[in-house]
Amino acid sequence: MNTYYAEALSVALLAAVLVCAVVRPWGWPEAVVAVPAAGVVVATGAIPPAHAAAEAARLGPVVGFLAAVLVLAQLCADEGLFRACGVWMARSAVGRPRRLLAQVFVIASVITAVLSLDATVVLLTPVVFVTAARLGARPKPHVYACTHLSNTASLLLPVSNLTNLLAFAASGLSFTRFAALMALPWLVAIAVEYAVLRRFFATDLDAGARAPAGTAAPEVPLFALVTVACTLGGFVLTSVLGINPAWAAMAGALVLAVRALVRRRTTPVAIVRSAAVPFLAFVLALGIVVRAVVDNGLASALAHLVPHGTALPALLGIAALAAVLANVINNLPATLVLLPLTAPAGAGAVLAVLLGVNIGPNLTYAGSLATLLWRRIVHEHDTEVGLGEFTRVGLLVVPAALTLAVVALWGALRIVGG
Repeated sequence: MNTYYAEALSVALLAAVLVCAVVRPWGWPEAVVAVPAAGVVVATGAIPPAHAAAEAARLGPVVGFLAAVLVLAQLCADEGLFRACGVWMARSAVGRPRRLLAQVFVIASVITAVLSLDATVVLLTPVVFVTAARLGARPKPHVYACTHLSNTASLLLPVSNLTNLLAFAASGLSFTRFAALMALPWLVAIAVEYAVLRRFFATDLDAGARAPAGTAAPEVPLFALVTVACTLGGFVLTSVLGINPAWAAMAGALVLAVRALVRRRTTPVAIVRSAAVPFLAFVLALGIVVRAVVDNGLASALAHLVPHGTALPALLGIAALAAVLANVINNLPATLVLLPLTAPAGAGAVLAVLLGVNIGPNLTYAGSLATLLWRRIVHEHDTEVGLGEFTRVGLLVVPAALTLAVVALWGALRIVGG
């Protein structure tokens, strides 16, 4: 196919895929449009079949890892982990909405880092709604914390976000070195989020809350906690041994799945459903469509905009470009586009991209699929979040959090080494 027509077709199909992922007409899964779009770019020659196969092979281990983590998170929910978190927050934040906000920050940050951002959006957000209602607190500050932290708090570990898994593969870092480099930016970004949300929602937090009546002590799901801890240890061990960490995630999911099946708390069908197979197909198909766009001109166009090196100004420029691109075409395509352009500069540049695509999406609804999913969950709980308010909060948070996180990354690179 002529390069001009291949580029036009690829861009048009990418736009269609993203629009349908955002709007989801008639409740369709994202894959309904993405998979045929990937087929079209291959069938028309917009991307050679060999390139499409290479992209699928590159994303295959990442998708497998994501499936295992999603199953692990759902099985933890079945064990009562999120319910226990809600009961604990209700018992210890009696009459103190500000304390509840701090607790939501801690729990959402840990859950996002360990069990991925999807667990925070899908499983924790409804628990936060119930907890706020039980306390008589206004839910908005705490629910906002869930969506912001599902993006920002996903910086810490390679397993925290699909974008992290892609960056981890491109960075050449070990699991522990990745975490060591991202620990300080993670803490700094969360601190900025907390300061801004506490100030922005001061009126809601000052409204007070009543004590819950007769709330029993939460039953701690020790088996689930131990399994998650062992899985994290497995991530470190597999990284040291040069084995794909997906095996550790699969082992953790398998342990909880066997227990749940024996106790008849779940079914094989429910386990397969929790892996979100249509979403996994969407990720693979989106990767092929993005590869077509990159091969047909986007890579050369962006190559002139990507700063070179890992000095502080370059890292700031890379992160800013990534944040802008994430809000224009969504953070997952932005990651797929920018990683090949920044990987030659080293791990520092790759991690700067990650800061941009994880913190930047808090600026607009379309920045990440997690934010879009959170918006639907909020609507289901009869709570409206206006676009203007969401954007105002984002404008207060994103520039400050992104800038300070990049400075923290620059310092970590000097201390830990890239």
